[in-house]
Amino acid sequence: MGVKDLTSLLEGNSKIYQDINFKDSKLVVDGGNLLYHLYNKSNLDQNHGGEYLAFQVQIQTFFKNLEKCGIKPYVVMDGGVGTSDIKLKTRMDRQEGLLQNIPDALNGKSMGIFPPFTFSVFEQTLSQMKVPLVKVFGEADCQLAALAREWRFPVLSGDSDFYIYDLPEGVLPLDHFQWNKVRKSWGRQCIPCKRYTTSRFCSTFKIDRQLLPVFASLAGNDYVNLREMNWAQFLPKGSPKKIRKTGNLEGLLSWLGSRTDKTTEDTLTAAMELRPDMSQQEQTEVQRAMREYQIPSSSLLGFFSGGPAPPLPAEMLRSVPEWVRASLARGELGADVLDYDMLVYRRKILRIQVERSNRESSFRTSQPIRQVLYGLLLGQEGDGVEEVDRVGLQLDKVMVQPVVRGAAQKLTMESLTQDNHALRMQVCLETLGVEEETLQGVPDHLRLPVAVTCYWLRRASPEPTLLKALLMVMVQGELNRQSWQGDTKHFSSLDGVVAHSFNQWQACLKDASQLNVLLCMPLPEPHFAWLYQGRLVYQRQKQLQEREPEEILQDVESMSLYRSLEAVTQSVPVANRKSGGPEAQLRASLEHLQYFTQDEEEMELGGAEGLDQDLDSHRVSYKTRHITNARKDQSRNPERGRKQDREGWQ
Repeated sequence: MGVKDLTSLLEGNSKIYQDINFKDSKLVVDGGNLLYHLYNKSNLDQNHGGEYLAFQVQIQTFFKNLEKCGIKPYVVMDGGVGTSDIKLKTRMDRQEGLLQNIPDALNGKSMGIFPPFTFSVFEQTLSQMKVPLVKVFGEADCQLAALAREWRFPVLSGDSDFYIYDLPEGVLPLDHFQWNKVRKSWGRQCIPCKRYTTSRFCSTFKIDRQLLPVFASLAGNDYVNLREMNWAQFLPKGSPKKIRKTGNLEGLLSWLGSRTDKTTEDTLTAAMELRPDMSQQEQTEVQRAMREYQIPSSSLLGFFSGGPAPPLPAEMLRSVPEWVRASLARGELGADVLDYDMLVYRRKILRIQVERSNRESSFRTSQPIRQVLYGLLLGQEGDGVEEVDRVGLQLDKVMVQPVVRGAAQKLTMESLTQDNHALRMQVCLETLGVEEETLQGVPDHLRLPVAVTCYWLRRASPEPTLLKALLMVMVQGELNRQSWQGDTKHFSSLDGVVAHSFNQWQACLKDASQLNVLLCMPLPEPHFAWLYQGRLVYQRQKQLQEREPEEILQDVESMSLYRSLEAVTQSVPVANRKSGGPEAQLRASLEHLQYFTQDEEEMELGGAEGLDQDLDSHRVSYKTRHITNARKDQSRNPERGRKQDREGWQ
């Protein structure tokens, strides 16, 4: 995120930073940026589905250290994509980049593909610690900057866009914020860090402060991507030849420095004259990008003082009732449930997960859950929702029709908060195909995960050891909770069959959790940090190939809870569990056709391009070449399937 190569430029000019000991102050925190920073810098697992408990410990330690130093944080997070589609290309490019990272991630490298419940764990942990948090509609940057300016306190972020905003107390870059090295200064505990201010930046490079938005837009950022412009030609004579990566930025700054007597408009016009080939679209993008750095008045001051939630755009309020505004602001309605992308553009960009490219996206399994969610939000009119998902290592778009049936026909968005609990519960459990009586005896906050597990058993047809491993990890998390640190054993590469099944389960849990939230939580929200530990669940699955659960869970309490959860999941009809229901039968038929040879020594795997799991109909498209021999169905021989995945057949 941010201005391309600007962080590298600052690291090469360290005198711009000011060393300080930070304490006894309010602090405006870029929540999304902090979340990724804490997970990434802690070297937590990214490839096995998440190390959520260890992540929670990091979050807790961070905010406890702030408290020790008298620092009062106010966390602001994005609440959707915003009213402008200006960053759509950037978002799609990032998705494409993550797709290309999948092969390396499968071989054990951390490639920035973050697990699906990182945001949920972060928000739940802050709620438990009573750390003030707000979600603003759309991108949070402008409102973060507005709050910091009006309060006159710094922003904590690693996003270089904040180096462009003119903030009185500047920015504390996350990479230099040593929160885990609290020390004493003048008898008070403090955090050593560096501070950036636009005044030091502008004096170093001798440019007028008002030209910073022009600089950011011409340099290229999330909003604009100009074709290559050789700004390095404006570097002063005798500049070191070692300047390569940041040469364009320094040349641009040098050129801007020569125009400090000009207005922003004159400078932008002069820059465009240097690029006679600049298209009208590029000129428009630059002008729009500049406007993104205009700091508005803050809509958060009142909210943090117990006032009203930040307003929603009029276009959204035409689609949803007013009650959602406060729920969205408090973080109760996540951006995955309610955002401009969904309500106005009818578009859903699905998360990338680490899984073999020769398997269909794990999100296909949970598509029927999303159809119900779309139906509640949008009704059944219109062209449906355009889902952007993975097919192989490419992005693909498919139209998914909203569904309103059964008990859901009795609900409306306007009355959801007043509708009786039993009806909302019925909609949730109908969608998952589970009877309420089945969940009797299951601990309250495990009811949704167990219901999702029943749904997953029917739709995904996983191997028995995968179910047992999941239940065992749920039990350990529930009984040991925050004292349990999980397993830290390193795995170099992933088993393709296992990874895909666990991804399907997390996708189902994610979508079911969002549906539950939209229904005003008829089922208690799960404690996500205790629920799933990626590397441990893989270890358990391997152990279960040779041992039984009672040999691993040796205490009576653990085995008792395990047996009660297993009994619920065993209630899934045997026929459905073996076949995985009609969708899984279709999928198994496709897998049967996926093996073919061109000669005795060359073998390729083709496959299903897509499987639309609509509740009413099934659309299947596939392609094969020279099918010469029938192959035993992979689902009947999982060991063979795992061997093929390890060998990387594609």
